[in-house]
Amino acid sequence: MSAPASEPARAPLYVDLDGTLIATDTLWESLCLLVRRDPLRMLALPVWALAGKAALKSRIAERVCPDAALLPYRAEVVERVRAERAAGRRVVLATAAHERIARAVAEELDLFDGVLASSGERNLKSAAKLEAIRRDAGGGPFAYIGDAKADLPIWAAAEQAIAVGASRSLAARLAKQNPAPEHLRIGPPAKRWPALRALRPHQWAKNVLLGAPLVLSHQMTDLARLGAVAAGFAAFCLVASAGYLINDMLDIEADRRHATKRTRPFAAGTLSIAQGLLWTLLLLTTGFALSACFVSGPFVAMVAAYLAATLSYSLYLKERLFLDVLVLAGLYTHRVLAGGVAAGVEVSSWLLAFSVFFFLSLALVKRYVELIEKSRSEAGTVARRAYQVGDTALVETMGIASGYLSVLVLGLYVSRDDVSRYYSNPEVLWLATPLMLYWISRVWLLARRGELTADPVVFAATDRVSYAIVAAIFLIGVVAALTGG
Repeated sequence: MSAPASEPARAPLYVDLDGTLIATDTLWESLCLLVRRDPLRMLALPVWALAGKAALKSRIAERVCPDAALLPYRAEVVERVRAERAAGRRVVLATAAHERIARAVAEELDLFDGVLASSGERNLKSAAKLEAIRRDAGGGPFAYIGDAKADLPIWAAAEQAIAVGASRSLAARLAKQNPAPEHLRIGPPAKRWPALRALRPHQWAKNVLLGAPLVLSHQMTDLARLGAVAAGFAAFCLVASAGYLINDMLDIEADRRHATKRTRPFAAGTLSIAQGLLWTLLLLTTGFALSACFVSGPFVAMVAAYLAATLSYSLYLKERLFLDVLVLAGLYTHRVLAGGVAAGVEVSSWLLAFSVFFFLSLALVKRYVELIEKSRSEAGTVARRAYQVGDTALVETMGIASGYLSVLVLGLYVSRDDVSRYYSNPEVLWLATPLMLYWISRVWLLARRGELTADPVVFAATDRVSYAIVAAIFLIGVVAALTGG
């Protein structure tokens, strides 16, 4: 006697976790957490992997576990599960993730009647998961919600197959083995092109600093030097984007706790960590190839030093009091030095001194904005920062002082006798100092009012007043160079 048509609706429903219930992979996230919290432990990964994937997951789960409250749950799947359970259906979370992670998710959502997950002895994926489901269902009919090729054997055995966000190729394979699969559509990401967003192309404006030594040495007409700086600019953009990817992969949980950073592609689950690693490898390979083929060996070393500094910042230094802002200021100044290496021109000590004070002010205003945002929500520390809300006034004082010191350095440079070597009328350069004082003061006033974005460089790249000041200073330089006796 055949089962009634309504039987599939009463059959237990098994729900996959990674890529189905959540828009991410908990194993990759766990690896990122492990790198951030205990980087040296990564050396043990090959040894753990030799014991099998189940043992690898277990060893990682013993040390780190993603916060279930912060995971990017798919609203469509959660609502479907809630509706099925409200209708009286037994719902079980069936996942290849480690049982520690699976039970944390089940406890967070309070939607599941049971949990099937990987342990230290068994990796519950594909055929192994199907075996566990059949045993749990008592050999009777069941329904399954999944998202990947590894779920095909389970869908083939399921009386009701439900696919989440399946690609065309996966949907075609599913249709061949199941007469009437159901496709649960998930909404498109709030912002398109997640990979491009993760590269942060708007941050590439910082790399214009590579051109500063060439401009200030008045050698812009030397096409060979100009071409080398252009190639260096492209290389720095690629390597910097790789650094942003690494930073965001390591900062997933901290970003999810932030009011605006939680929409970043990795934190929101719109870009997978596996894809991020592939992008990182591609960007680094291309960036270093450009440096070696079109610039010089010493410039390759400058790019490598920049990458090492950004990795050290992401892994450790960003959580160290004041060292973090010194590193940020140093990374800006490093771009200036790298530009001098690419162009083959000497970077003056005056330019370096100005850069250190000026960029330290920008780094401090970035921390100041974070503290202001934190003070308006709750007291305490900023995620992955060593600063407390009580430090706000001191950070403000140091930042303004550093900015004004950079203008003092500019004034001392203009007053030097040998400036006439580059400028026919160097007295005109004094006009740049009040413009710089105005810009720095305005940035800090806007920050105090809460009208400044977290990154002052990004703010300047979209601010009309900043563009006007840059144009005015450039015009002052041209007039100083071309007029006078």
